Amino acid sequence: MDPGIGEQILESFVKVAFVISLVMGAVTFMTWVERRVSAWIQDRLGPNRVGPAGLFQPIADGIKFLFKEDVVPPHVHKPLYVLAPALSFVPALLGSAVIPFGDTIPLFGRDIPLRVADLDVGILFIFAMSAMGVYGIALAGWSSNNKYSLMGGLRSSAQLISYELAMSLSVVGALMAAGSLRLSEVVLTQDRLMHWNVWTQPIGALVFIVAAFAETNRLPFDLPECESELVAGYHTEYSSMKFAMFFMAEYANMVTASALMVTLYFGGWQVPGLASLSLPPLAVSLIQVAAFLLKVAFFLFVYVWVRWTLPRFRFDQLMDLGWKVMLPLALLNIFLTSWLILNGWI
Repeated sequence: MDPGIGEQILESFVKVAFVISLVMGAVTFMTWVERRVSAWIQDRLGPNRVGPAGLFQPIADGIKFLFKEDVVPPHVHKPLYVLAPALSFVPALLGSAVIPFGDTIPLFGRDIPLRVADLDVGILFIFAMSAMGVYGIALAGWSSNNKYSLMGGLRSSAQLISYELAMSLSVVGALMAAGSLRLSEVVLTQDRLMHWNVWTQPIGALVFIVAAFAETNRLPFDLPECESELVAGYHTEYSSMKFAMFFMAEYANMVTASALMVTLYFGGWQVPGLASLSLPPLAVSLIQVAAFLLKVAFFLFVYVWVRWTLPRFRFDQLMDLGWKVMLPLALLNIFLTSWLILNGWI
């Protein structure tokens, strides 16, 4: 085998392992953050027994899920019932493969790109993966042979159709400004603070953030699993690790959506003024990765903050917002961005 091919395989393996570990670590940590922040907002203590400040609570939860009985009700369609959690979880992980978490890092005598895959159509790949996740939810609702589960699956499908269109159109402005569908190119055009897309097209950023909440089924858009109406929605009939996989998929989607917000509108790994400090290349790379992770962490906090601040929409309000507000605003953003580019202001 050509030694160069072996190095590429090893490099790809290391980057895949790093990204999966990063996402799964964030998923584990977010289960603790969700509880601690909600307790802080509601003036409670939250988890504080398992480890310092309850930090080991996610580990205890994982052990509990592993040892719980995996009940498969007799009335379900077993093949799809078993497959559905994986159909939600795997696309949630795959979406993070094309998001650049840094520029390059100097190792082994060369600059290694800090991303698993730098696709020419990176943004389309992420949208494809996010759309695949709803199949798992819809199949879970149907295969459970439960009216509550079926209603949750149907709601999720309708919600995806309503907000996927607005989300896709909202990013067109950022892609037009960059002149590329490659996410690394989008970040490189935001090299200064005032060049961040959130300043040049705030409408697109707002639509994308709202649509991201809807796409990840988080409050105030958690209609597919709202406890007050549907018990637990599409995962009513699930238990043990199958039940946990749906939650891991939700948090993984939150991580991917937050990373995409940062990449498209908040400068990605860019740090204002970093180039003027004349730091060693390795230090610059590490600072860029740390800045990217901090920005992502902020939006993950916003997810939790909004959950415990806003009430849930009615389903008709959710549909009206998607079709009558978000979609027209996304189209308006495209026209405004086109006009700004035509006049040379972007």
